[in-house]
Amino acid sequence: MTFAPDSPRVAEVLASANRGPRIGGTIDMLILHYTGMATGRGALARLRDPRAEVSAHYLVFEDGRVVQLVPEAERAWHAGRGAWAGVTDINSRSIGIEIVHPGHDGGLPPYPDGQIEAVIALCRDILGRNPIPAPRVLAHSDVAPDRKEDPGENFPWDRLAAAGIGHWVAPAPIRDGRFFAMGEAGDPIAALQAMFALYGYDQPITGRFDEALRAVVTAFQRHFRPARVDGVADASTITTLRDLIAALPG
Repeated sequence: MTFAPDSPRVAEVLASANRGPRIGGTIDMLILHYTGMATGRGALARLRDPRAEVSAHYLVFEDGRVVQLVPEAERAWHAGRGAWAGVTDINSRSIGIEIVHPGHDGGLPPYPDGQIEAVIALCRDILGRNPIPAPRVLAHSDVAPDRKEDPGENFPWDRLAAAGIGHWVAPAPIRDGRFFAMGEAGDPIAALQAMFALYGYDQPITGRFDEALRAVVTAFQRHFRPARVDGVADASTITTLRDLIAALPG
């Protein structure tokens, strides 16, 4: 069960049985999660428990210690049902990092500085060895907006971007003005859905602001406009999305 660590940032290998072969494709995504559990010890036990049927490649503790559970060459079971830019088997195309944190149910406390520095160092190492484009460094909530919230709106994506990790623009200021919300319909809603789909979100173009669109807007705000997470597509949200699309590589 044991294996050599892929990263020099790894303090210990504690292999998980919850893994398998990758199914085609190249590793081109990095997905960040929080554990959403009270303790790191409990999270580690669950990620190694065959009955849980869940794992990740890496687990980062509050003090910055990094444990590797699954070799990068293998498929960890971290993302579950989700999609990004037409890819539905996220696990086969991604590396998953679980970050010890109690999550929304635990009050969403700040992430410790040492833990974030360890995440940054680990991400930089992973990105140095794998052809993962900046816009494919994603939150679990980005690829599964209808059912996931992690790593949450207080995760410092701006700090990662300053270290060269991920895709980021400064969020547009929040101002009063026109907004789109649940129940609206028409061409402007279809255009908004097309923008989210262009960026990568699994968003069908229906012309209706329904629960699926509300979930996508909320996930987007958690990652890219965290000052207000309400599922309402206000001018700040739409402008930030527009600026991200304009800043896409190529």
